[in-house]
Amino acid sequence: MSTPAAPSVLFVCVHNAGRSQMAAAFLTHLAGDKVQVRSAGSAPADAVNPAVVEAMKESGIDISAETPKVLTVEAVQASDVVITMGCGDACPYFPGKRYLDWKLDDPAGQGVQAVRPIRDEIERRIRGLLAELGIEPTP
Repeated sequence: MSTPAAPSVLFVCVHNAGRSQMAAAFLTHLAGDKVQVRSAGSAPADAVNPAVVEAMKESGIDISAETPKVLTVEAVQASDVVITMGCGDACPYFPGKRYLDWKLDDPAGQGVQAVRPIRDEIERRIRGLLAELGIEPTP
């Protein structure tokens, strides 16, 4: 009996420097290889927001080596679930994909104090997503 392919999830925000990076990191951290994780932005920044890197470090996740990536049609086509993050992005639409829009405050230009509640809300939503996908988070 073959195991079904891991579901793939794509997180999209404008700069791919904050919310989508945190979401991808939490999903990778909690699901391991049980989910394929991608993140991208329609207008990627040069680097991940340093306050976001700091806030994630407080959660025990190091994203300092991550770099913002540009959103491609191929990334959307290869994903089962596409989650946009309150950016009103013109994300390519393909029938048969599941699209979710998570309304989240933008951490751009914010200090680590302002990023923490956004980080915690993203982690809560990622845990909910794992439950919906029937995937047990790794402890």
